[in-house]
Amino acid sequence: MGNSKPYLSRRSAAAMAVSMGTVAVGLFAGPAPAQTTSSASRTDSTSDSESQTLQTVIVTGTSQARADLRTPLVATSISSDRLTLLASNSAADVLTTVPALKAEGGGGEVAANIFVAGLPSGGQYQFTPLEFNGMPVISSMGLNSSAPDVYYRPDLGVERLEFVRGGVSNLFGGGGIGGVINFIDKTGSDTAEGATQVEVSDQNRVRADFAARGPLANGLYYAFSGFYRYDHGPLDSGFPTRGYQLRGNLKREFSSGEVKLYLQAIDDQDQFYGDIPLTGNGHELARGNDGRTISTTETAALDSMSFLTPSGTFHTQVADGAATRGGAAGVDFKMDLGEGWGLNGRANFASYRHTFALFAGGDNITNLPTTQAAFLQSYGYNPVSNGGAYTGTFTYADTGAPVPASYLLWGDRVTDRHRPLTTATGEVNLTKNIALHDWAHHLTLGGFFGHTSAADYDITYSYIGDFTNAPRLVDVTVTNTLTNAQTIVSRGGMVDAGLGYTNNHNSARRTAGYLADQMELGNWVLDIGGRFETLVGHVTREQSSTVTTDTTANLSPRLSQVAWGNGQYLGGTVDPSAWALAGGALYRLDERHSLFVNASRGFFMPQLNTVQIDTHNDVQSFEAEIIKQTEAGFKFSGTRVSATLAGFYSTLSNRRNINLINGPTPGSPPSEVVNLISSRSYGAEGTFNVRLTSAVAFESNATYEHDVYTEYSPIAACKDCVGNFLQRQPNVLVNAGLYVRYRGFDGSFYDSYTGRTFTSDLNNIELPSYHIFRLDLGYAGTFTGGARARLGLTVYNLFDNQAVSEGSPRQGTLQNAGQAYFIGRQVLPRRIAARLSYDF
Repeated sequence: MGNSKPYLSRRSAAAMAVSMGTVAVGLFAGPAPAQTTSSASRTDSTSDSESQTLQTVIVTGTSQARADLRTPLVATSISSDRLTLLASNSAADVLTTVPALKAEGGGGEVAANIFVAGLPSGGQYQFTPLEFNGMPVISSMGLNSSAPDVYYRPDLGVERLEFVRGGVSNLFGGGGIGGVINFIDKTGSDTAEGATQVEVSDQNRVRADFAARGPLANGLYYAFSGFYRYDHGPLDSGFPTRGYQLRGNLKREFSSGEVKLYLQAIDDQDQFYGDIPLTGNGHELARGNDGRTISTTETAALDSMSFLTPSGTFHTQVADGAATRGGAAGVDFKMDLGEGWGLNGRANFASYRHTFALFAGGDNITNLPTTQAAFLQSYGYNPVSNGGAYTGTFTYADTGAPVPASYLLWGDRVTDRHRPLTTATGEVNLTKNIALHDWAHHLTLGGFFGHTSAADYDITYSYIGDFTNAPRLVDVTVTNTLTNAQTIVSRGGMVDAGLGYTNNHNSARRTAGYLADQMELGNWVLDIGGRFETLVGHVTREQSSTVTTDTTANLSPRLSQVAWGNGQYLGGTVDPSAWALAGGALYRLDERHSLFVNASRGFFMPQLNTVQIDTHNDVQSFEAEIIKQTEAGFKFSGTRVSATLAGFYSTLSNRRNINLINGPTPGSPPSEVVNLISSRSYGAEGTFNVRLTSAVAFESNATYEHDVYTEYSPIAACKDCVGNFLQRQPNVLVNAGLYVRYRGFDGSFYDSYTGRTFTSDLNNIELPSYHIFRLDLGYAGTFTGGARARLGLTVYNLFDNQAVSEGSPRQGTLQNAGQAYFIGRQVLPRRIAARLSYDF
């Protein structure tokens, strides 16, 4: 590719900068004596912050910070140490341990599919916005289908993760009807300290992380962190994952408050693993033509793909995978105005260039591995048809050697997505503490504003290769034996040049106001509040036409013609508004036990990529999706044991459900299909943590849900799906682990269990439950002055479980049980990594 060399040069410079920065941090900050006690504690005993999480103060989704035991919200907090331990392939490895969340990360480091119990979703973070320091990464989701985790990543600079849902948590700031995922950064203090970590693994994986924080001047503090990573795994398609992120913050403290400035820069590319053919029975890794198992059908041979268009030559950027370049800047503040008055707020601006190469998991013609004869027939070149008899010649595109006649072929589509995005958010809150008789009131009057604009420029093409791991591309020429006329069906492996074209531009402006009263009276904690929000969305979509661009003799129409923009646009504006009410109550039975209940009538603004526009630029009705939720339960926090148990019930109505599935025309690109659904769900969740000894702790959580569709407008094969279970939602989630720290040694062994799921709303294919076991072992030593070093070994998917995490969303209801192959995605394979860390 023409732009590869400068990009590699920048990456090499970034690698050197991060490496030198890691060394410089250690030399500059030096050992920190104040760390001696905490290092010893971390080495010799289990961490109270994990086994006694109900004492953690929660600040997300509330204007009044409270310990988990004293809030009617449902909250999970994960410390920095535990985040480092859990991190392996992606943020999904962390989020999958959170109760009520299913986090599917089989695609690699980014674009995780996050599902919250009881709510139907196409994946990613639709109902659970991703935040850093209380600021949404994207103020409005759904302008395109890219997930927020491609733009912003956690690292050693994160202090903790909070996930909060229920009650008034969906009222404040950007809101989050299914819950808010908030990574909170470390900030500087009067003590300088830092950390570095180097991780190595197979497939040439090397990752270097660093973080440092401390004082700059009296009342002025810094913190910064970052990583650089290079990796050909865990599945080697020939496209490496590589890049860096740098983040930092400055904090200024005043007598009446503080202000913080946040900065982020990212230049990273990650390989995203699509769906592959698995065996029809058992859904195991299939064996290719060479007898070897197939773990990926993505291939570096596509890197040179190009074709002619009306705008010039198109060159694929498939080698970049999911690439992001850009940055963000944010600020937050809080002020004590006196006499119980307070003012706080935050703002953020971000701009990113983002591309995403998506493998569709089939060509929408054969969709399964096929024989050479069946390939010709599926493309209309039957042995006897149209007045002629056709024979085919199959050769490897790289050598010209013939493809053995017994070899199967695999056809797939690639969509090159170009998705630049800018987003800005602002939030301000005026608070007042009032004491009325025995009641203590914390009143909040706040406002939120967000403006996001994004483009969705997609070019789709298809290719054919042999059915092997990382396939070799195949050229195909057919001959009419009656006329001797030849047709080039595949050239350089490409079967269809420019089969799909999308050029959409969307922008959303959100404005919200909210009022809440968070009260305490004796043993009672009461929350109540409301929110009103409006959204103004503008949608522009270019239409396309089929154009002949390549006049090379004997090319098939699929190769000589492309779908391309014709300069005609459809546009529309939507302006829904909605209101929410929420409340919660908690009663402290004593200092260790509490009962709670919360309820809300909330909403989710439909995503703008669901807007349907007719030829007169009229849009269909576009209204907020109404979600009603309630949860009640029990919390206990003792000196050695903490536990929670709760039941929940939720309904959703008027949801414009969007599925990226195969288009109705054979060979067409995936299209976004929208239908109207409603659902009902109930279930239970619980946690149980116990410190068995001063060195050993056991932690666990479990979620059960029963969910069905109560309304379902027909789509594809799903003509009558009312009463069916929600697709891709497990009925059971369980996490359990044993954690040990003793005399410098530490170890953990834990399991994440995902119950059965269905591949589509048709419920015709059930995917069985599966476990992912993980093991982590290490030894740490403390040096003079308090510095601490640890050498560790971590194993992801310890027993190399080859379970299927999902069926192909693109094929949706078109897959059936009993097929020779099943198109889906497995959990990522076992991976062993060594880590060397140094805290100072």
